[in-house]
Amino acid sequence: MSPPGLPGEAEEYLDRLVLEKGRSANTIDAYRRDLADYLSFGAERGWRPGDVTADDVLEWVRARLGVGLAEATVRRGLTTVRNFHKWLVVEDLRPDNPTLTVELPQVPGGLPKALSQDDVALLVAAPRGQKARERRSRSANRAGAERPDGLTPRERAIEERDSAILEALYGTGVRVSELVGLSLGDIDLPSASIRVLGKGAKERVLPLGRLAAAALAEWLAGGRGELAPKRWASRSDREAVFLNQRGRRLSRQAVYQIVRQHGVDAGLGANLTPHVLRHSFATHLLDNGADIRAVQELLGHAKVTTTQIYTSVSRERLFSVYAEAHPRARLAPRA
Repeated sequence: MSPPGLPGEAEEYLDRLVLEKGRSANTIDAYRRDLADYLSFGAERGWRPGDVTADDVLEWVRARLGVGLAEATVRRGLTTVRNFHKWLVVEDLRPDNPTLTVELPQVPGGLPKALSQDDVALLVAAPRGQKARERRSRSANRAGAERPDGLTPRERAIEERDSAILEALYGTGVRVSELVGLSLGDIDLPSASIRVLGKGAKERVLPLGRLAAAALAEWLAGGRGELAPKRWASRSDREAVFLNQRGRRLSRQAVYQIVRQHGVDAGLGANLTPHVLRHSFATHLLDNGADIRAVQELLGHAKVTTTQIYTSVSRERLFSVYAEAHPRARLAPRA
């Protein structure tokens, strides 16, 4: 059965592939099926090609893996979607390509890979670790201490910012797009909560744990002022919670780089992403007895079926604990 008709921009993209690239009918049919699946998945969630985020694309990829599609099939579909968005940028139909930071998850069966609680502790400590400090000193091409702790004021500010980012990602489970979209008015430290604008412009208020609240308070009271420019480039920058070194609102790509670099510093490899911290947040809550409906609300999932993927991760954890702890589970099998 052929896929349903596509939106105008997708049909135009496929026409260009035939007319300008000479793609075969079979190739176009495969592209059409990929785009139909992607766009119908998005339509059910209120997405449009012009406002899709990297998190949205990654959700689609994980959904395809979750229903058992072969990795090669999912990879081909992601390539199709990536090229479609590249064409949208060329045609000035959107300003950026949201698929550039999306990689096919290397997780068997499409299940998210969560960090252990010990690994999380290593990661959130990494911005203040020796490796991070040495790296910043080398990049600044300086030697010697300008402060008793060996940090310049700006280096100290970056430490505070990165610590607050990691604590907030793990402590609240927010999407990276929600994190960089935070403005000062969204932070309520007295009540230890933040307000985020999720998919479909749905607002939710999330609790801040003690460590996340402390890290945010430290950043807002000290480091943020150090990175603030003498003159703001825009109102959005002036109200942003997280700033880059030029005093502009921090980008999604910058957060990916921050998480990846501190993953390396913590000895966790070079493939860590903000989404892994979101997975870890959900998995650790369920491992410790949280109700799945509460986790659904915290994550901002429209459907509980989206959240249920984490119950599989926690179930694996339960079986692992059983295998390690139950005396008869640890008996060697008989020949």
